[in-house]
Amino acid sequence: MSTIAIFSDTHSSGGHELTGDALEAAQTAEIVIHAGDFTSTTALEAFQNECDRLFAVHGNADSAAVRERLPTARVVEAGGVRFAVTHRREGGATGLAMFGRSRDADVVVSGHSHRPSVVETDDVLLLNPGSHAQPRGNRPGFAVLEEAGDELVGEIREPDGTLVAEFAVATRG
Repeated sequence: MSTIAIFSDTHSSGGHELTGDALEAAQTAEIVIHAGDFTSTTALEAFQNECDRLFAVHGNADSAAVRERLPTARVVEAGGVRFAVTHRREGGATGLAMFGRSRDADVVVSGHSHRPSVVETDDVLLLNPGSHAQPRGNRPGFAVLEEAGDELVGEIREPDGTLVAEFAVATRG
């Protein structure tokens, strides 16, 4: 069974800031996606040390050194689903959906707002895991997806395991 963990907005100069279920998810997932704003190379490298396979983009608060190492956007195929990853896009949900369509994505992963959310559009799921470390008045969050038949079932959780939202995405099988 394939497990995918999704994070964003670490905002740290000291490390990955992962605790509880969020740390366990990063350590055990086959693939980890991060939608930017590590802030420092120390935080990026701490994530890399915890994850077997990390696919990340940089965000607007990332240092020049992090920006040099990570793309602005990328596509990741995992668990029979195509993920388009970016930190943010102008135009809100419409801009994110257009970004996803232009990359033939099933899911668009973004960050920036620090607000965990799942929005279903006609042809793409918009997923913001929130921030596990700097929620800025929102619930802290990260997402985990697992294969279940012909779909990936997902949850946004707080680092202590509290459920925030549930969702599902059909696989391309």
